[in-house]
Amino acid sequence: MRTIPVGDLKPGQRYTKPVFVDDDTLLVPESVPLKEKEIKRLEKWGISSVKTDGSLIRETSGLHDPGLSFFQRAFSSPDQKKVKDFYEGLSKRLNGIHQKIRDQDECDTNDIDDIVGQLVYHLEQNSKDIVQFILYGFQGNAGPVENALNSTILAILVGFNLALPKNKVVNLATAALLHDVGMLRLPDEISGKSGTLTDQEIQLIRTHPIHSYKIVTREMKYTEEIGVAVLQHQERWDGNGYPKKISGTDIILPARIVSVVDSFEAMVSKRPYRTSMIGYTAMRTILSDNARRFDPDILKVFIKTMGIYPIGSIVLLSDASIARVIEINVDSPLKPRVKVIIDAEGKEFPDDDGPVIDLHVEKSVFVAKAVNPNELGKKGES
Repeated sequence: MRTIPVGDLKPGQRYTKPVFVDDDTLLVPESVPLKEKEIKRLEKWGISSVKTDGSLIRETSGLHDPGLSFFQRAFSSPDQKKVKDFYEGLSKRLNGIHQKIRDQDECDTNDIDDIVGQLVYHLEQNSKDIVQFILYGFQGNAGPVENALNSTILAILVGFNLALPKNKVVNLATAALLHDVGMLRLPDEISGKSGTLTDQEIQLIRTHPIHSYKIVTREMKYTEEIGVAVLQHQERWDGNGYPKKISGTDIILPARIVSVVDSFEAMVSKRPYRTSMIGYTAMRTILSDNARRFDPDILKVFIKTMGIYPIGSIVLLSDASIARVIEINVDSPLKPRVKVIIDAEGKEFPDDDGPVIDLHVEKSVFVAKAVNPNELGKKGES
């Protein structure tokens, strides 16, 4: 066996063969990442070296980077890498469009239409990985570009579940992508302010749907349906929204959808001035609306679309294991399909290869509560 100084061990390292403290005491099995607490325990016990017949596994493509939290390693699959590349490509293009709007330069709507078309196509093929990425895989602060893309993704999925015709889904997606472009014409010190807004600043912010409508219909020459959806997305079901304080079905359907998805997206996205909610908490907050802001029928479809525990959510099961939601159950929103990350005995599955449990079929296990990913990261490192 080769000897490895304890000082050379680092959290996240994996070896091709088991690593032993001595001839009889196993430290970690083969291919299982070392944890910081195990290294600290060796140091505390005064152990200077460990032994193994194996060699260090050299990680590639950034997967299982020791700098990643335990939670994030579970989200670093090749499929998520593809989604990340796709998302970042669209973000770069949309950022260019936003800059033109800020500068009041002419925008090529073919670029906007292509972004919408790509999102509709990819979500028809595979919505699960994309939803998981926007809820849990994206790690930066969400700005106007991310808000627009995420809202569009969610709006398209609601449109699918409403069985809207393809052209109506495209119109809905276009409205969702452009719903806040009017904010780009407001002073940065107001639109990006993290502190409390003055009454005057609030009134100025509330003009942004009108600016959005003018940009979408007059400058970009989109249809009145898309323009009105943009204009009305801040109206409320109870009539207490803005800019015109209309209510109920006087608000057109696309605007009622954008209202829900925009609010959910704002809750789950990290901002420079606040942290994000987990999907379950955001869903619970929206469900407590009681027909004040949102159309109750659209909320029902949104639940069907996202589930009570959205895809990617981390949950504590009744048997004390921790799992990730991989598929929602339309008929039983509280009983999704999950993949175990840490089982009841404490065994970890950082390679995302844990057992899959359909909670609708497996009656003996249920979701005890949703777990904040930051807590899981600490659990995996402690």
